[in-house]
Amino acid sequence: MSLLEKRLVRKLALDCFILVYCCAAYFFNYLDRSAFANAYVSGLKESLNLGGNQYSILIAMFTAGSCVGQIPHALIIQKVAPRFWLPFTLIVWSGLTMTSAACRTYAQLCVVRFLQGFFESSLYSGTIYILGSWYKPLEIAKRTAIFTAVGQVGSMFAGVMMTAMNKGLHGRTSLQGWQWVFIINGLLGLPFGIFGLLYFPNTPSTTHHNPYLTPTDLSLAISRLPPSKPHSQTLTTLPRRLLLSPTLYILTLYSLISCALEAIVLQDLFLLWLKSHAHHFPPHATTTYPLGIQAVSIVSNIAAGYILDVSTTTRLPMILLTGILQLVVATLLLIPTLPTPTTIFAFYLSGTSYIVNPLVYGWASTICTRNGDDAARAVILYVMSMVQGVLWTFWGVVLYPATDAPYWRKGYVALIVVVFAFWGCTGAVWWVDERGEREVVVVVGEGEGEEMAGRGVVVVREGGDELKRD
Repeated sequence: MSLLEKRLVRKLALDCFILVYCCAAYFFNYLDRSAFANAYVSGLKESLNLGGNQYSILIAMFTAGSCVGQIPHALIIQKVAPRFWLPFTLIVWSGLTMTSAACRTYAQLCVVRFLQGFFESSLYSGTIYILGSWYKPLEIAKRTAIFTAVGQVGSMFAGVMMTAMNKGLHGRTSLQGWQWVFIINGLLGLPFGIFGLLYFPNTPSTTHHNPYLTPTDLSLAISRLPPSKPHSQTLTTLPRRLLLSPTLYILTLYSLISCALEAIVLQDLFLLWLKSHAHHFPPHATTTYPLGIQAVSIVSNIAAGYILDVSTTTRLPMILLTGILQLVVATLLLIPTLPTPTTIFAFYLSGTSYIVNPLVYGWASTICTRNGDDAARAVILYVMSMVQGVLWTFWGVVLYPATDAPYWRKGYVALIVVVFAFWGCTGAVWWVDERGEREVVVVVGEGEGEEMAGRGVVVVREGGDELKRD
């Protein structure tokens, strides 16, 4: 890497304009998500007279909004500048978080939760899209890992912060503690949204008059990556480009399977296990012991990201390691008479499942960037996130229900099956990757390129039309 290139990457990564901004946004995203659960146990339930399965429905409303919003966001950022849309949605969801404090009925809260899920769904895949637009394949995984790990940090501190807010402000004004939880969480995100509107960039080819990137920086950024099909290309041919390509189906399936690997962490099974054995542990166990899983998740996530960025040859060992670790976890937890220390070790080891985040999204970003189709790349990344939300509308209920605590035999058996499915699907992703490496995208002017269109070459005119695809 040349000195100019190092300077560009350092400016992008360390000057708080892309990576640090996205990490901060994801941190507040997790705080906002955690605010609801903390508010619910801090007086929201009583104030709004919530009962029955209304809490579960409110969670489902957020998930539904998130699933519905994925593809619209993917299409919007092709027509509306990402430098505006992503910070704008942060401001909107921060405002909706504060609006939650004003809700007086269950129906109002349902609407707010749905809208909040809709706007928050722009962040994760939108960030992966931006990272793939600026960083080379061997620079993406560790940045994806850092970005994802920040969410875990937000989750670790959310409970402590929310408890302090509730206790410190409850009764000080006419507002209740749970209302302050929503208000302060929303207020924390607003400055970063404004910062993003001022300084967050578009993709390299659509960034103009940026205060911290010179024309030389932008030219270098464009030259570092595969050529993109012109941004003026219409979206009318997008369904055909997506539906006729195996990339969409294989990466979506890979995302679905990899998400199922994270079941033990995502379903908070360790917390439920602790509650079922509360008489064996001190009172603070349920709030402190689970932090160990999050710590393992953060460390393993970032370590995997750095290793994956060393070389593409590290992918297969990391895939095998991830599967083996989860096989160990599932096998240990299948033993109902497992000693308590070993059980805790197995739950902590399940945190390594988060390795799949830099692995899957870093690899997907590399594959989708190669052919230069920004619109297709955005949709694929958002669909990958969407199917994960769809999965958890039923996967946890069927295989990891709270009523099975403290032993989830069905879930552990399913996890073993998922590991082998993960390895099997890896072969399909590898095929897509190899297929893409043999295909070169060349952008030409009007009347040019006929002699170049052939096997392994995709020729695209400046107007956006594909001349010939073998």
